[in-house]
Parts: sequence; structure tokens; C-alpha cells
Amino acid sequence: MSIYKKLFEAKKEIGKISKDAQNPFFKSNYLSLNGLIDAVEEVLVKHDLLLLQPIENGKVVTMIVEMDADKTDNSNTIISSIELPQINDPQKLGSAITYYRRYTLQSLLGLQAEDDDGNSATKETKEQRKPALTLDGFNYLNEKGNTTEIKTALDGRRMTTAQRVILEKKIK
Repeated sequence: MSIYKKLFEAKKEIGKISKDAQNPFFKSNYLSLNGLIDAVEEVLVKHDLLLLQPIENGKVVTMIVEMDADKTDNSNTIISSIELPQINDPQKLGSAITYYRRYTLQSLLGLQAEDDDGNSATKETKEQRKPALTLDGFNYLNEKGNTTEIKTALDGRRMTTAQRVILEKKIK
């Protein structure tokens, strides 16, 4: 199956993505980078597609790489990039990088965020109601946690796909 067919199948599964963050300054909702990655990464992995977002030569580069291909050249990679602005303030540069990562990924996959309306804004999924696993909590479970603690966290905490995969491997 070609990388384009895999992306097509993945995109059908992803569908529209809910906006998950608020901008109090503009009193609006938006799709955060973490929300976007949470929505797409697991589906991409399911279709043997790897998401990479390095910074190369002053550009944010978003790449989707086909992982089960026999070839090792770039014919099985789809790339989108955007040049970073010249910013000397590290915090502002970090914000620009986050913004560009979100928009290159959303653009590369051709994804839409759901429009805000009263009904969708008030619906909260069971997963969203779970408290998030903190970095300290994850580090503890990864280093010292026992099987029971890890299972409890997997059932009761919201976490990234990468954290879930790592913790699930620890109890197998």
C-alpha cells in the first residue's frame, strides 16, 4: 500500500478534530499542538506512519515517514516546512515553533477543527474528565512503579500515546 493510501485511510479515521484550548485574550477556542498530536499520532502509528517534526536550517519541518517500506530513500516520506522568523527572544521563538509545528502538521494532513457551537463545546468525553498524568508521575511509574500502580494510572489518567505505550510495555 502506498504512503498516500495509508494517509487517506488514516485521515478517514482521524476525521474532524475538536478544539481543546482557550485563548482568553481573544475569547476563542483553538486546537493546541498537544491536542493535535494526541488526535493523530496513534492513528498514524496504526498505519505504520511515523510523525517527525525537526527544526532544520531555520525551518520547522513536518515529515510523515512510511515505516514498513523496503526502500530507505525519501520516496516514502511526505514533507512540509515553513521558515522560522528571525526572533532573538527564546520564549517568543518557542511560541513560533509550536505554532508552526501545529499548522504544518494540520496543513500536511489537510485536517479541519470542528466549529464551535454550544453543544460540542459543552460535551466532555470520559477521557477528558480524567486527570492528566504529570511528568513526575510518569517518571516515577517508568522507573519504580509496580504493575498495580501502572495499571491504575493507565485506567485513571489521561496521557500521551507515547507514555501509554511505554507503561503498557512495563506490565507485559
